[in-house]
Amino acid sequence: MTFLGVLCLILVLTTLAGHLANRLGVPAVIGELVVGIILGPAMLNWIQLNSLVSLFANIGVVILMFLGGLESNLQLLMKYLRPAIIVATSGVIFPVVLMGATAWWWGFSPLEALFIGVIFSATSVSISVAVLKEYHALTSREGATILGAAVADDIIGVVLLSLMISLLASQGIQTAGHHPALAIVLLEQVAFFGGTYILVKWLAPYLMHLSERLVMASSVTIMSMVICLGMAWIADLVGLSGAIGAFFAGIAVAHTPYRAVLADHVEPLGNAIFIPVFFVSVGLNMTLDHFAENLRLILILTLLACLSKLVGCGLGARLSGFTGTSSTVIGTGMIARGEMGLITAQIGHQAGLLQGSDYSAMILVIILATVIAPLLLKQTLKRLPQKPLQSIN
Repeated sequence: MTFLGVLCLILVLTTLAGHLANRLGVPAVIGELVVGIILGPAMLNWIQLNSLVSLFANIGVVILMFLGGLESNLQLLMKYLRPAIIVATSGVIFPVVLMGATAWWWGFSPLEALFIGVIFSATSVSISVAVLKEYHALTSREGATILGAAVADDIIGVVLLSLMISLLASQGIQTAGHHPALAIVLLEQVAFFGGTYILVKWLAPYLMHLSERLVMASSVTIMSMVICLGMAWIADLVGLSGAIGAFFAGIAVAHTPYRAVLADHVEPLGNAIFIPVFFVSVGLNMTLDHFAENLRLILILTLLACLSKLVGCGLGARLSGFTGTSSTVIGTGMIARGEMGLITAQIGHQAGLLQGSDYSAMILVIILATVIAPLLLKQTLKRLPQKPLQSIN
């Protein structure tokens, strides 16, 4: 029952904050993120990131990415697959090199510096999806490239994390949990994408048609949620983000006749409860432990966290044939960090690579970059031409 009071407080304040943010001309997610920072350990400490809040937040990001997939165009995603891979690759190389070199220059050991670079190589596209949806840019070529790059980025992130775990093990440093061999992880992910093709092509249409024949209220919506949650669970099993599984579930269901009905049913459910809790949970991760003593490091790494993705992904987009404005949109759309960065930082903390103050600084940089990203993305989206964009060569 206590959690219901917490949930009421979150929903009231995020609604008011979203309204205020829209009146001020900034993305509504900024207001929701700020609510989490104010209510959490960073300021008032009224709400902690406990198991129930985390559960609702995880469901929120899954529903958000499912809605993103529901509004996406698979043909457009496939069309921009090549530039997406180039964007993801350059967007990983730049943070690893730039932030790793900066951390080493700051005084971290080579292994610690490399680990910090890997932490900031990952992108969390969930917040960018919310902004792209808000400004109706999900089905633009920039939106398709950002989504495709996020999928490739997630795979590269898993590979880098597996390599870091292997490197730590070779140095005699133990990490918590069981970590399967990289070859097995990659094989499982190949099987996942093979299963995704089967889902999109045959399984999802069959299941959705079957659900319509069931004498049960909301059977079509329930079946879509079964596909969504099931894909998120399977993606997590093979080492990918559950958000990626939910995204492909949305794409699969979008290629059935029930797309419009599901958008009308699922979006209110997500926006009414789960999605606001997800954005608040991002702010709840923020603490101000050792903030003053690490202020210079935090400011420098936050700047580099934004610039490394902006320049790295923007350069990849430019090399793929996008204009300067479009490349900037893609670069800003890849700035936000999230669950993969937090997980990697946690592994480094458990292994003793990142001690208390350094660990707090890395978490704070991840949160700050995530808060800054929607603001930058909104500003760059406003610079795009309003007419339909032409295809790149």
